[in-house]
Order: sequence, then C-alpha cells, then structure tokens
Amino acid sequence: MPVVDRNPLLDGLPAYPLLIVISGPSGVGKDSILNRMRELEVPFHFVVTATDRPMREGERNGYDYHFVTTERFREMISQGELIEWARVYGHYKGIPAFEVRNALASGRDVVLRLDVQGAVTVRRLAPDSVLIFVAPGSMDELRTRLERRRTESSAEIDRRLSVAQREMEALEAFDYIVINRADRLDEAVAQIQAIVMAEKLRVHPRRVTL
Repeated sequence: MPVVDRNPLLDGLPAYPLLIVISGPSGVGKDSILNRMRELEVPFHFVVTATDRPMREGERNGYDYHFVTTERFREMISQGELIEWARVYGHYKGIPAFEVRNALASGRDVVLRLDVQGAVTVRRLAPDSVLIFVAPGSMDELRTRLERRRTESSAEIDRRLSVAQREMEALEAFDYIVINRADRLDEAVAQIQAIVMAEKLRVHPRRVTL
C-alpha cells in the first residue's frame, strides 16, 4: 500500500505551511480583508503583488503593491522572476517567486491576493494550495463598493461588474467561499482564519511544492 502522509502535529511537529490564495471580483474587499488580518497580526506571510499601474491615494509601495515601471515588469517576466502574472484592466500584476518560496521554506503560511485567473494558475502550479473565493453580499453591494472607491468611471464600473458576473462562474475551481458583506469585515476575516485552522487539522494534510 502507498505511504500516506500524516499530519506532523501527531508527532509533536509544526503543521505544514499552507499556500492560501484570496481571490474574487474587483472591489469585493480583498485588500480590506488582508489589511485587517495584518492589523490583527495574523501570523501569515503576506506576499506583495508587483504591478505597473499608478499608485492610488493612500497606497504604500512595498506594502499594498510593489509599484514598478512597465519596462521593469516586462524584465521580471522575461527573467522568470514571477510565479504568475497577468494583464488586468490594462495593467500588469504578478507574484514574485522568491518571496513565496522563501516564506514556505521557513515554515510560514503564505497568503496571495490574486484575481480569479491568477488563482487558477497557482492551482495548476501548486495543486495543494488553498483557494478561497471572496464574494460580495450581492451585486448591488459590489456596485456600491466600486462607486465609493471613486477610481473608475461609470463605464469602467459596468465593465468590472460584467467581469465579476463571469468570475462567479469560476467557483468550481475553488475550495471555499467567504461572503464579505458590507460593514461585517471581521466576520469574513474570522471565516478565513477558521478555514486555515481546519486545513491545519486535516488527517492527511496538504503539502505545497512550488
């Protein structure tokens, strides 16, 4: 019979580190969830995405994103420095490979914030990753979130909502769904923490190779 990997907790060892992907439509509150987890000092390594889009008011380089020029981003692609990358709404976004691998090697759980396309790509590269889809309470609620950002035109908001409807059809590629309702951010964060705890306690745990 094949040897089945058992949970190292049974031998008094730390649980295997997880690769957790937080995904969902634009404007659903992925950034708010991650920022709240940071405030609560949840012991994850939060990978910072690289992008060539302009920095928005209130954002910090190296914290919200690694803001780079388009030329530098294309250089990162050609040199294989990214685990995953895509062009989203006219701008590049990608995940630096060294940051993820170093964190996993040190035993830390890694959290990635990705669009749906990126999440599916990571699942192909790392089948044992944990994919969490963050959904809005309703599409009307999502429209309100996008309007409050004041970073897109009315036409752009309509476009993002249309994309969000298509992205909802990709749920089958994910392991879990978390509903991020308006003014109930801590509930969404608690659900993600519960998912991580359950994954740590699996009899036959995931082992991420990347």
